[in-house]
Amino acid sequence: MHVLKFGGTSVGSVENITKVIQILEDYKKSQPVICVVSAVGGITDKLLKAGHLAQTKDESYLSEYKTIKDIHLNILSRLIPNVDKAVSDKLNTKLDNLKSLLDGIYLINELSPKTSDKLVSFGELLSSYIITETMKSRGIDVVRKNTQELIITNDNFTKAEVNYQITYKNIQEYFSSTTQGVTILPGFVSKSQQGEITTLGRGGSDFTAALVASALEADTLEIWTDVSGMYTANPKLVKQAYPIKKLSYQEAMELSHFGAKVLYPPTVQPVLDKNIPIVIKNTMEPDADGTYIAHEQTNNLTVRGISNINDISLLTLEGSGMVGIPGFSKRLFEVLANHKINVVFITQASSEHSICFGVNKADANQAKEKINQAFEYEITQHKINPIVIETDLSIVALIGDNMKSHQGISGKMFSTLGKNNINVRAIAQGASEKNISAVISEHDVKKALNTLHEVFFEVKTKQLNVFITGVGNVGERLVEQIKQQKKYLKDNLKINLRVIGLSNSRQMVFDEDGISLKNWKAVLNTGETASLEGFFKTAKALNLRNSIFVDVTANKDVANLYANYLKESIAVVACNKIACSDTFDKYNQLKYLSRKYNAPFLFETNVGAGLPVIDTLNNLIASGDKVTSIQAVLSGSLNFVFNNFNDTTKFHDVVKQAQAEGYTEPDPRIDLSGVDVARKILILARESRTVMELEDITNDSFLTKANLESDSVDDFYKTLIDDEAHFQKLFAQANEKGSKLKYVAEFNEGKAKVGLKEIPQGHPFYNLEGKDNIVMFYTQRYKEQPMIIKGAGAGADVTASGLFADIIRIGND
Repeated sequence: MHVLKFGGTSVGSVENITKVIQILEDYKKSQPVICVVSAVGGITDKLLKAGHLAQTKDESYLSEYKTIKDIHLNILSRLIPNVDKAVSDKLNTKLDNLKSLLDGIYLINELSPKTSDKLVSFGELLSSYIITETMKSRGIDVVRKNTQELIITNDNFTKAEVNYQITYKNIQEYFSSTTQGVTILPGFVSKSQQGEITTLGRGGSDFTAALVASALEADTLEIWTDVSGMYTANPKLVKQAYPIKKLSYQEAMELSHFGAKVLYPPTVQPVLDKNIPIVIKNTMEPDADGTYIAHEQTNNLTVRGISNINDISLLTLEGSGMVGIPGFSKRLFEVLANHKINVVFITQASSEHSICFGVNKADANQAKEKINQAFEYEITQHKINPIVIETDLSIVALIGDNMKSHQGISGKMFSTLGKNNINVRAIAQGASEKNISAVISEHDVKKALNTLHEVFFEVKTKQLNVFITGVGNVGERLVEQIKQQKKYLKDNLKINLRVIGLSNSRQMVFDEDGISLKNWKAVLNTGETASLEGFFKTAKALNLRNSIFVDVTANKDVANLYANYLKESIAVVACNKIACSDTFDKYNQLKYLSRKYNAPFLFETNVGAGLPVIDTLNNLIASGDKVTSIQAVLSGSLNFVFNNFNDTTKFHDVVKQAQAEGYTEPDPRIDLSGVDVARKILILARESRTVMELEDITNDSFLTKANLESDSVDDFYKTLIDDEAHFQKLFAQANEKGSKLKYVAEFNEGKAKVGLKEIPQGHPFYNLEGKDNIVMFYTQRYKEQPMIIKGAGAGADVTASGLFADIIRIGND
């Protein structure tokens, strides 16, 4: 005997009901089939809504009723185009009975639990009738049996308790004599021993099927739904989640209790007692394996699934008067039990100073009121404090039978949450170690589930979610490099790098699933108006794990937002030098925030573009070395200018060329004034653990007064033409001595300076070509021969590659 149950989605449309009928036809070829069906998807909620409207004298209950009626009549007419009049009349009679019940609720303003059960039972009774008549019209050997005649309960309306002895006897007697190939049963509905209509609680259709399977000792119980089994996490929140092939009964119960909606928790018990396997199948993909649930050990995997419950409130009973006094817990939970308030989470400190417990959000205020009343004396005596409620919370749980035999699961769970700035409000873990639960903000649920799923279920692939501001020359190259290397990163470094946000000065665009980089420019052009604050707020609201903000601008306002990103545990990668060359207090604050919120702050491209200057310096310091002196040519643009300027060229033309080739900032005065170089040596000094401000650096400018006081970039270029003789003189003086002009930065004994120098032959700086940079670190270990880093220090491609390297560094942490 096959026992199958189909949920509301499976019978929610003509197309899906047709699939259900095909599945039943296939199954009955081998042996008789018992099919338990839910109400048409969404109908139970509509019935309750109509009832509540009627109870409050709101005549729109009639409109809600009409919707319910139309849905069922439309399904019947489409399933059976030439429906027999007797069949449609019977359906209309059932619908008229529903209307009469709603009218009665309206007249007496009353919707008791007893009446509510009568009301919602119509859903399953209507769907089972339509499916049965459709199968009959297609010549299928089928009968419908009203489950209210089989399942007998007490009179605890809305969630009745089953009398197993009578119920099993009824089921066994009925099916011992039935000969039909298919028997359709309405799920969820039952009757009390007094003959009153009752229900088994929301999700009770699963329970109905389990009772039937248990009574008949079926080989398996199949639960058909709209997903291919129980998933490693909620697939609507975690796109990488996948169906679990095998689970133990205990694991399935834990997952279903913690929000896995495909299985109603009480379902497991009747079949567990008889050791009957449960199979979760997908009506839309009947050939998919689904999830097999049984007693036997599944495999050696530790964590089997991650689940969550939303709409949780956390209540805390606390006070010094509780310490060492027995009975507080008993009194507390008796109050909750007496008022039918379900506790979903409990934790108590070993000091006995507080008890923390979670309830559904809807029950929180009542729980607070009743507990404060029960402990009124202790509260007035200041032995305990009034109940404190925290709202908008969720429970996230790791589940697995084998977790108890593996050390470090809890540590891995909570360190993973901590790294992503997910604050844990409370923790509970039973001695069986089948479940480790944490209470977190509901706002963080999606991030938490994805973060934990990545750590426990994915093949060591780390997802990085990148937000890039500034997609001009360098930014465009960065996006193209990401596009080119995306597959390589995933295959070889196990990094799944997704660009979630892009912005230029005009527009910005976001895609939570990752922006397609094939046509990213066109996508950006369709975006919303750019806003620095709006970009930050969206990155914060998306709340994605391993988020990285990349600043590819030279904008002070962007730099001023770094602290906001770091406080949200969003890493910052910047080629913008403004933040790290601002006041030492601001620089130090960003470093502090990076440590506090576990958000990397990387700015390798601040000095030397793609050269590993800062990384090398940090490695020297971390290994215990101490920097004594730094000598460097740190401006690729200035090096390019002086390598190409001579007595046959004009200084103005060379600077123009440097700007055209992307070696200078859009405003070349920043480069030529020496301010950019001063910022770079300042950053190196600070990374060498020296407290220094920008104004502490001596800047010996080679520009004329007119150059420095120019009002605009165009005006600056005019002054270069006017002062050509000044620049020719500088060249001639150096050339006469056989030297070359280089703009040099120096740091020595806690002091720094920058300026143009005549470099003689034989000096390491002399043959520095093109736009190259060179840095010489003299340290306690490198006293006589410095550590030298040399290479291209300017250009869009190398700067973009430096930013890319910082992003990858974060992915490898």
